[in-house]
Amino acid sequence: MSSPVIDPVLLDRLSLPIYLYKEGTNRRAYEFLGARPARAGKKKGWQFLLWAPAAEGVSIVGEFNHWDESALPMTRIHDEFWYAFSDEVREFDLYKYAVRQRGGRVVLKSDPFAFHSETRPGNASKLYDLAGFSWEDGAWMRFRKRTNPHTSPMNIFEVHLGSWKTYENGKPFSYKKLAEELIPYAKSMGYTHLELLPVSEYPLDDSWGYQVTGYFAPTSRYGEPKDFMFFVNECHKAGLGVFVDWVGAHFPKDEYGLYEFDGTRLYEYSEDWKAEHPEWTTRVFDHGKNGVRSFLISNVIFWLEKYHVDGIRIDAVSSMLYLDYARKPGEWVPNENGGNENRDSIAFLRLLNDAIHEEHPDALTMAEEATSWWGVTADTKNGGLGFDFKWNMGWMHDTLDYLKLDPYFRKANHEKLTFSMSYAFSEHYILPLSHDEVVHGKLSLVNKMAGLYNDKFSNLRLLFAYMMAHPGKKLSFMGNEIAQFIEWAPAKGLDYFLLQYPSHNGFHTYMRDLNFFYLEHKALWQNDSDWAGYQWISPDDRDSGVIAFRRIADDQKELIAVLHFTPVERKGYRLGVPAPGVYREVFTSNKILYGGTGLENPPLQAEEGPTHGLPWHITVDIPPLSALFFEVQDPPGEDSDHKSNQKRGVES
Repeated sequence: MSSPVIDPVLLDRLSLPIYLYKEGTNRRAYEFLGARPARAGKKKGWQFLLWAPAAEGVSIVGEFNHWDESALPMTRIHDEFWYAFSDEVREFDLYKYAVRQRGGRVVLKSDPFAFHSETRPGNASKLYDLAGFSWEDGAWMRFRKRTNPHTSPMNIFEVHLGSWKTYENGKPFSYKKLAEELIPYAKSMGYTHLELLPVSEYPLDDSWGYQVTGYFAPTSRYGEPKDFMFFVNECHKAGLGVFVDWVGAHFPKDEYGLYEFDGTRLYEYSEDWKAEHPEWTTRVFDHGKNGVRSFLISNVIFWLEKYHVDGIRIDAVSSMLYLDYARKPGEWVPNENGGNENRDSIAFLRLLNDAIHEEHPDALTMAEEATSWWGVTADTKNGGLGFDFKWNMGWMHDTLDYLKLDPYFRKANHEKLTFSMSYAFSEHYILPLSHDEVVHGKLSLVNKMAGLYNDKFSNLRLLFAYMMAHPGKKLSFMGNEIAQFIEWAPAKGLDYFLLQYPSHNGFHTYMRDLNFFYLEHKALWQNDSDWAGYQWISPDDRDSGVIAFRRIADDQKELIAVLHFTPVERKGYRLGVPAPGVYREVFTSNKILYGGTGLENPPLQAEEGPTHGLPWHITVDIPPLSALFFEVQDPPGEDSDHKSNQKRGVES
């Protein structure tokens, strides 16, 4: 069944990639490790190659040999690796490695480089050939190369594929069904990208994909790997980007996974206090080991190259940066300089970001990082970590904390609205209203909002208007756009039936219109990273609960955002403006269609007289709990409404 003689030409060919793997610099280890179609002499079959330095012996078991540990032994090559060839296995066959550890104990392990996996509760690897898919996304990939993400709109729809929608029997949609329904929905709502909770294979549904056992295999819950290729391909053909969440901090302790793979702590830290994550009871990757670096860097390059994903959001970056993360005094050991920085992980993140940007300069990396660590998005050459974007967790927490407050108490907490502008340009930020905020007893977004039923919807409209107006790219989790009242329940589909009710349908319409308003106005996204695109008008009117500011595009066209956080109408509010002219209210959260009162402002002629440090002013009627956007009247002959509607029709 197996070839007893190893071709010396093969051994020589493997010398360089194996050397690079051991050096921690192999960026495409998936091209030789794992199982792939191959030839041995005149025989066609499958070649298997495994990294397991401390194993005393390894064999391949599966349905094809009745799981017999003696039927297909592997041969040690290049000291740390194991090789076998078989011409009696076929694509989709289940297999595992029977790893004989020190002392003779044999543990069945799935293939760390498997491209496909058995659907849970099974956990075997599956033979799978990735070749043969015909990509049709060339136009998107060219568009991606010429696009500057920092000066372009980015409005991300975060999705858990298993619970966006399900069939009537509760089963999740397949990748192909999601392509049929999710893509047109996201486009119709004005989103620019999808961000998928981890799609790498994982055993426990309740982990949502954040405890990975198959780093190179899209989860088989929704289909086979080429079905996921189809999904990404269809997204790109529709003009929709795809980001995936990626877990490079830790992995679960399932025996068949990476856990103590060859009988030693191969992928995790050797030290007891470092090896175990105290919050998640998982194992922590040792980013100082060269083999681990090659494994993880290769994995990200794999998703970029084999699945054409547009970028990754790295989960739990804070846990990687700090030795004392989630640990009490006495539970951790300082680094050689006496600090709490994890130098291994810091070096790894820089290597990872450099590798991604060297191989694919147009792919994006995003950090979920919740501390004040300096330079998350700074260039590695300048001492930064090298990410393209960082999630702005401070903005998210402050804003939600503020909107939970009864308006009576908001006056004393006004700085929660304004403090974010003191650091808004210290990094390249994404403003996240993510899955983490609507689960585990945290309440849904609409249920976090202060007030009775109608006020909750008014506050929620205000929240999203504030997000769109604030510097930074945007991210919102599925279900937020329908104001779902119950928390996200990962085991079932979202409550889209709520759209039959006027409040939810009105909010859904509002979210669609707000998203397109964002896309159509470059002042809201062209200058997200410096003060050239922002100027305060009124940051400190805590008595009225009003903030106002300018968002400015490169061509100096601008929007004035006015946000009002009390349930009291402010009639005749004097607002400073920078220039003479007629100011039109171009968007309001207060339309009856959206659930508001219908109070809107007519065109307003600016009058001379300094206000808020500006030489001109307009007098505005501000509805309760509302967001208003103004712009200077277009020059005569410009039919901006017509142009805006034309653009919306094209983009829809």
